[in-house]
Amino acid sequence: MKFAFSTLGVPGMPISEVVTLASATGYQGVELRAHPEEPVHPGINTAERAEVVDDFKRAGIELLTVAGYARVASADVDEDELRQELDGLLWLARDLGASFVRVFPGGGDQDPADADATAARRLGAAAELAADFGVRILLETHDSHRTGADAARVLGPVGHPQVGALWDVMHTWLGGEDPATSHAVLAPQLGYVQVKDIASAQDTTPLALGAGVLPLGECLALLDDDTWVCWEYEKRWYPQADELPGLLEAGRGYLEGLIARGR
Repeated sequence: MKFAFSTLGVPGMPISEVVTLASATGYQGVELRAHPEEPVHPGINTAERAEVVDDFKRAGIELLTVAGYARVASADVDEDELRQELDGLLWLARDLGASFVRVFPGGGDQDPADADATAARRLGAAAELAADFGVRILLETHDSHRTGADAARVLGPVGHPQVGALWDVMHTWLGGEDPATSHAVLAPQLGYVQVKDIASAQDTTPLALGAGVLPLGECLALLDDDTWVCWEYEKRWYPQADELPGLLEAGRGYLEGLIARGR
């Protein structure tokens, strides 16, 4: 499998340092948090985008994902503004050479059936531009749609190859769904997998991989050999957590050990 980490774990770190860190710790890719407080987001200009591409190319690291915050199932967003947000993320991914754009559901503000239909409609509308750009939009198992079954209710009606799923193993676990069930419903549209570890359902402070309770071995054993596995360490939301750079190499080793045992 191929390993990446999210820049959510290294808030504000310059891209040149991010790719150096990935290379030094044996990661093949990076998921970029695309937010205005970070170095890379849809507001950066053409020259800045080209510099990011050069940084990744020189280091031999893949820019896996532009991780956006569009809430595709929410009733509390303006349709035109959301479409512009999705288009901006897709243009950024195209310019950077990223394979994926991550979006959230965010549909907790309406009836679940309405949220499903809203998300499917919006994702279907964005799929054609994604296809033109060779970018895949991934709906993360998160918030209102935290299980694989929840995400599948949206993705099935969309029925477009450029729209798929991002499996965040913490959220499916918090939703009470076992890994085999999550994988079974997500596998037909699975883009890649986000791993992490936590102490309990009540304490989601990020931990070193293997130091918590999430069933990482069970999840990895279900994946195809060419699947990307991304460590999303939520340092931005938990400033008291240990610094990610010192954990990265051991974390990769832990994942490799789980995969070897699972095979």
